[in-house]
Amino acid sequence: MRKRAAAVRLVGGLLAIAAGASALSCADRANEPASNDERVVASLDIQYQEAVKKSDVATMGRILADDFVLVTGRGRTQTKEDLLKESASGEITYEHQEDTDRTVRLWGDSAVVTALLWAKGVQKGKSFEYKLWFSDVYVRTPAGWRYVFGQAAQPLSANP
Repeated sequence: MRKRAAAVRLVGGLLAIAAGASALSCADRANEPASNDERVVASLDIQYQEAVKKSDVATMGRILADDFVLVTGRGRTQTKEDLLKESASGEITYEHQEDTDRTVRLWGDSAVVTALLWAKGVQKGKSFEYKLWFSDVYVRTPAGWRYVFGQAAQPLSANP
């Protein structure tokens, strides 16, 4: 009788462990879409920075939402139309337009990318170089993730 009771407890314990492992496995699978969304949004943000660097208006236009707004560190606002027109004008050429320290945070159908941007180039014949922090907001739409809002900080001081 004791052996049977011990065997029942052992089987019961193994079933509890299996159920716990199954629940953890389901929880891990539940996190997969978020991880995939993080990768998709990060990739879009990298594509966007590369498109800015190359003045690739088509890629910029595909990623930007029609009602997109950018607020610069100096308080200037720009729309999708403004950015595409500026990029197409050829007034700015970039040697660098890369970011580092990127993080992507998700909240349902919204994502925020925060990163440190290094931009270097020439605008209207005048050289520029700066680093600044930015946050980009992406929203999931029926057509996929779109960049809807950007906020840039003031350029960092050359001598921190």
